[in-house]
Amino acid sequence: MRRNANRVAWLAAGALIVAMPARAQVVSSIQLGGGGFFPRGFDSRAAGDVLVRNNLGETIGGGVGTDALVFNISDFRSGHAFGEFNLSFGPHVEIGVGVGTYGRHVPTIYSDVIDTNTNRDISQELSMRATPITALVRFLPFGTASTVQPYVGVGVAAVPFRYSESGDFVDSDTLSIFPARYVVNGTTAGTVVVGGLRFPINGDIYALSIEGRFIRAVGDTGGNANGFVADKIDLGGGMFDVGFIVRF
Repeated sequence: MRRNANRVAWLAAGALIVAMPARAQVVSSIQLGGGGFFPRGFDSRAAGDVLVRNNLGETIGGGVGTDALVFNISDFRSGHAFGEFNLSFGPHVEIGVGVGTYGRHVPTIYSDVIDTNTNRDISQELSMRATPITALVRFLPFGTASTVQPYVGVGVAAVPFRYSESGDFVDSDTLSIFPARYVVNGTTAGTVVVGGLRFPINGDIYALSIEGRFIRAVGDTGGNANGFVADKIDLGGGMFDVGFIVRF
């Protein structure tokens, strides 16, 4: 993953050098926006993903049941907010750095076992949050800041993340129930692709944007050593955002 991220970074930098006019005017801008985050689907998630393992479960108690949890990957859809600082080199090339955030708390229960002492479900909460710090190169092949401009872009990201499981857990051998909270904080590398449209507002200073982006990033949970049933957490997915741009 880190090797792929470095490769994208070098390609983006090379493309920028080739595309940048010798005497291009540099224009700064700030972009703020938000929208929705849509996690990668069940079948396309990284191998060893802890959410897939929790959803599928494995046999416990000598075949009495499984430790599968009741939830859907789509339950981790969430809001997404971001802010960026950009530098435009002429009308067609822009580089930028930014930060965003997305995440969700998802309540769940065991699907195959219950608390026989109370005849109630055994509940947990799964929580995932990511805060990608991105560096992007955007290419705007048509138009200028005072006209509608389509664009595409590529970049890299450092992705601080937090994943936790809390509530009541079932021992896989004895089926005893115990409360616990398992948490991992980490940072992983990622890659980003973007595409969208910009719409000027009465000139070339203000604009609105509609953007889709996809981030690919996989974090390490630490597996059994940290109390988790799998070693990875897939943080990737798509975003759809509306933004507001101010140039200065």
